[in-house]
Amino acid sequence: MENIQTPTIDTTKIVYPILFMISFSHFLNDLIQSTIPSLYPILKGEFSLSFSQIGIITLVFQLTASILQPFVGIYTDKKPNPRSLAIGMGLSMAGLLLLAAAHQYYVILIAVALIGMGSSIFHPEASRVAQLASGGQKGLAQSIFQVGGNSGSAVGPLLVALIILPLGQGYVGLFAIAAFIGIIVLWRIGNWYAERLSYKKRAKHSAETITIELSRKKVIFSISILLALVFSKYIYLASMTNYFTFFLIDKFHISVKDSQLYLFMFLAAVAIGTILGGKLGDQYGRKKIIWVSILGAAPFTLCLPYLPLVWTIIFAVLIGLIIASAFSAILVYATDLMPNKIGLIAGLFFGFMFGMGGIGSAILGAIADDTGIEYVFKICAFLPLMGIITAFLPNIKGRKKAG
Repeated sequence: MENIQTPTIDTTKIVYPILFMISFSHFLNDLIQSTIPSLYPILKGEFSLSFSQIGIITLVFQLTASILQPFVGIYTDKKPNPRSLAIGMGLSMAGLLLLAAAHQYYVILIAVALIGMGSSIFHPEASRVAQLASGGQKGLAQSIFQVGGNSGSAVGPLLVALIILPLGQGYVGLFAIAAFIGIIVLWRIGNWYAERLSYKKRAKHSAETITIELSRKKVIFSISILLALVFSKYIYLASMTNYFTFFLIDKFHISVKDSQLYLFMFLAAVAIGTILGGKLGDQYGRKKIIWVSILGAAPFTLCLPYLPLVWTIIFAVLIGLIIASAFSAILVYATDLMPNKIGLIAGLFFGFMFGMGGIGSAILGAIADDTGIEYVFKICAFLPLMGIITAFLPNIKGRKKAG
């Protein structure tokens, strides 16, 4: 009987076309997500919402995006599903169309919940695709993937300012075009993903792993430290993403359009900082980057609430550059700790990130109602000081071992 050999796939080479496609999909996914906080000034005026109600909108969105993610990750670690990526984007498209037609507060909550569910399905599997395409260069792959999302978060408010603000809430439906494009791209990625999974199954190929000489207790402790750092980072980012426009309008009496443009500058800096963090983490070590990116932002966050407009924008850009470099380093550090649980780690950290953003937004909204928006930025300024707990992380020098 003739022996049929399995076609060889070189898994040690980075697959840039797939990385750029998944990064572009992340761009579209996060662009869609960013329309929600960018619409707050419109929704606040249209529906006469309080800051607390705005915080609840964010809470519903972030919780649907966060609670499901670890469960999606656990399931797909066992049964990866190449088509789940397109399905998740389909849910986001449905949410956008519903949000465009919403005329009642509860309908807004349902719409943002659908968008959150789409995101919760997207991130764990998209992170796995990025790792499969990394060729072992996980830091670079994660930064390429992540910068797509951060770029989408930066462009979203700009498009809202240029399109939705002058034309009205109904034109949110235009963003469904981005979701439809995302479905097409993710379907093609799903084809590649299915081929790669099929090859691994036929060849019984085990992906490259990192050998870490740490006890289970130490790994769990390290994951807890990383989650605490994510907490400090994303509560602060929640204050910037959701309330920076209100802070600028309240303190400096600028227009809504100008405030959106300044938010775009901050989010663009976040995108640039992400790609820098991934490259520097590979070069100098992820723990050093985590140190610098969180604790290093503290001097700027502490000064920001007391500066004039020009320096406020400059410091906001610097904060975005510095603090954004942490997430890629944190996520890859965590996957090095648990290399066979990529879906779980991605779902846990993305989910925790969204959850903390949502809870933080709701709490900060209530504080803003009681004490004023400027006070929110004064208390959030201390959050990056939590970066000091990076000292408790072990120094990982993983040894690559082919399966």
